[in-house]
Amino acid sequence: MNALNVAKFGGTSVADYTAMSNCAAVIKGNLSTRLVVISACSGVTNLLVELANGVANDRQQEVLTKLHDIHFSILKQLPEAPAVASGVNAILDEVATLSAAAETSPSDKITDALVACGELMSTHIFTHLLNDKGINAVRADVRDVLKTDNVFGKATPDLIETAHHAETVLTPLFEDKVVVTQGFIGSDAQGNTTTLGRGGSDYSAALLAEAVKATSLEIWTDVPGIYSTDPRVAPAASPIDEISFSEASEMANFGAKILHPATLIPAMRQDIPVFVGSSKAPEQGGTWIRHQAEKSPLFRALALRCNQTMVTLTSLNMFHAYGFLAEVFNILAKHKVSVDLITTSEVSVSLTLDQTNTKGGAPKLPEAAEQELAALCKVTVEQDMCLVALIGNHMSESKGAAAKIFSALEDYNLRMICYGASNHNLCFLTSTSESKEVVRALHKELFED
Repeated sequence: MNALNVAKFGGTSVADYTAMSNCAAVIKGNLSTRLVVISACSGVTNLLVELANGVANDRQQEVLTKLHDIHFSILKQLPEAPAVASGVNAILDEVATLSAAAETSPSDKITDALVACGELMSTHIFTHLLNDKGINAVRADVRDVLKTDNVFGKATPDLIETAHHAETVLTPLFEDKVVVTQGFIGSDAQGNTTTLGRGGSDYSAALLAEAVKATSLEIWTDVPGIYSTDPRVAPAASPIDEISFSEASEMANFGAKILHPATLIPAMRQDIPVFVGSSKAPEQGGTWIRHQAEKSPLFRALALRCNQTMVTLTSLNMFHAYGFLAEVFNILAKHKVSVDLITTSEVSVSLTLDQTNTKGGAPKLPEAAEQELAALCKVTVEQDMCLVALIGNHMSESKGAAAKIFSALEDYNLRMICYGASNHNLCFLTSTSESKEVVRALHKELFED
């Protein structure tokens, strides 16, 4: 099989003309790259989400002007291309129409249609830039390929339909062209625009890599690979050259911003190696994520995920009873509430809610679910919390590991601890105000000499 690489570039990588030019150089540097997946220009999605939440007409006009300026400031630095300018203007017109609709009756469907416009505009411009740099590029609308259900804000992809459309729409173009398409978005069976949730561009790229049977996937961002933790939190964080799928999945699940949690699932299914690097400094190398890494240290990395919601359910009826948890989870399933972590005692259960849809914000327990649970037990909901996850290998089987970890945390208040269910992680829930100190204390103890 010929090598086929899919390259994905995030919002900061396509923020302006200089950033896009760096991406073009990366693409030129790998002749195997036939499919390029990009995000909206940096900051654009946040502006579109604001419009989707429904703002007054004056603010709509301000945001529309900002969106126009972001995109046309890049186009001004490229040779005149009336078709490209027309394509961007048509999308801006659509943004104006959808914003007016969102002002009076916001909905998840309108939100998806609005926030998708960022990627639809950036791909027009980036395709033009690639052609100007001598790369034979063509733009494809990913909604013709990536098919999903109609759960707006967090759609689930239809893998069979997506593979079928990828083969008919994308694969024939790879012979002599680099195809530029959008991350984050898809369409349902009725042709409505859907999104895969915030940060879903990486996931899109992995799904497309799976669908086109790619031999590698590159995720280009603004940092040179995966670090032992976020260097902005712990400046002594060190880069990781190679990491296993299972370790990287845990890091993504627990908040490492460099990867969307679902990104690695398609890559793992097809055993596609994933590279993470910086489009601003490709010469610095990056991190390869493979089925198995050569080294599997006891402690690999720390991840931080904020914006967490903890729900505590307390009932004396739990004591030595059966069926209580089944009833709780039936209620949660009925209201489509996804649970992340869970701990139990004799008379109470604490759980954290899984993360969010396109609009962002802390996960919420739906009012109807809370009312049903309140009939069963006392319900306490707490927000403004962060989850700290220590990622490693065989931690629960290593003598002394727990002692080393907990001694570093004796000065902090830990609200919830999950340990033992996985060989790859140990999680703590703490207040947002203490969370970064917790990460720094653990990093100093476990990763710094």
